[in-house]
Amino acid sequence: MQQDQQTIGFRKTCGRTTCKSGGLLAFVLMAALTAVVANGAARNSCRVTSSAALRACRFQAQSDYQIALGKCENLSDPAARKACLEQARADYKDALAECKDQFEAREKVCERLGGAPHDPQINPSNFVSQVTNPFFPLIPGTTFYYIGSNAPGVESNVVIVTHNTKVILGVTCTEVHDLVYINGELEEDTLDWYAQDQEGNVWYFGEHSEQIAGGTIVGLEGSFIAGENGAKPGIIMKAQPAVGDFYRQEFLLGEAEDVAEVVSLNEAVTVAAGIYSNCLKTEETSPLEPEALEHKFYASGVGNVLVVDEETGERLELVRVEH
Repeated sequence: MQQDQQTIGFRKTCGRTTCKSGGLLAFVLMAALTAVVANGAARNSCRVTSSAALRACRFQAQSDYQIALGKCENLSDPAARKACLEQARADYKDALAECKDQFEAREKVCERLGGAPHDPQINPSNFVSQVTNPFFPLIPGTTFYYIGSNAPGVESNVVIVTHNTKVILGVTCTEVHDLVYINGELEEDTLDWYAQDQEGNVWYFGEHSEQIAGGTIVGLEGSFIAGENGAKPGIIMKAQPAVGDFYRQEFLLGEAEDVAEVVSLNEAVTVAAGIYSNCLKTEETSPLEPEALEHKFYASGVGNVLVVDEETGERLELVRVEH
């Protein structure tokens, strides 16, 4: 954190005007900053990343605000122009608040994970051909059916473990096809790629997620492939989960930042598919959605059997499994 404070201090002091009269102070600050950077032990890459994301978010909010102001200026009706400007200011304020919330959420992640960069070293020879982790088994040809309810209506989720594979960072990954329907209409169509290392950890190497409305693709939010555009893989399921485990499940700054914590190993769960004991319970969050919180329950030999959205109270539960 020392580096971040000194960096910010230098920027504030060494502005377009202050540097002309504050050369000595600027020199001292620059020397201190150089010393911190030279000392690798003092560098906190996680917090540097959080600060960079905060600046980017604020720049984007300012850009959107200026565009909105320009649009308002082209309204000839004074009342409409006034309303437009008020809305633009309100949106800008909300955007800045969201930037702050995301930054604080990222800082909490840094407190848990430490300051090291998230840069897992992937050795393809350390991976096996099948995903057999008991809490996350992916047997090709298996289909999981889930059902729940949300604000728009009835949600159904079909998760198909395909026979397809995709090579990512030299690792052959199992492809899973995930389909989300709302009231029978396809809303999201996603391909996920997973692989298991020799220790039994299941890694998440990426996804291609299409958001759909009226049969038309309207977004690709959350999509990432490890190794492309700075994206890194994460762990979706530990080999030997222990209460208190906290880890990144994925990482593409600004796009995919889910983290998870193991909170219990002995949960009893009753869903349409059956009654399961000694379930693993995780708590999943994302700095991109600071208010969102999900609890997921995994039964040994089955996988995910229940998802509870703690923000809305909605449940998505396993109905049946077909092999």
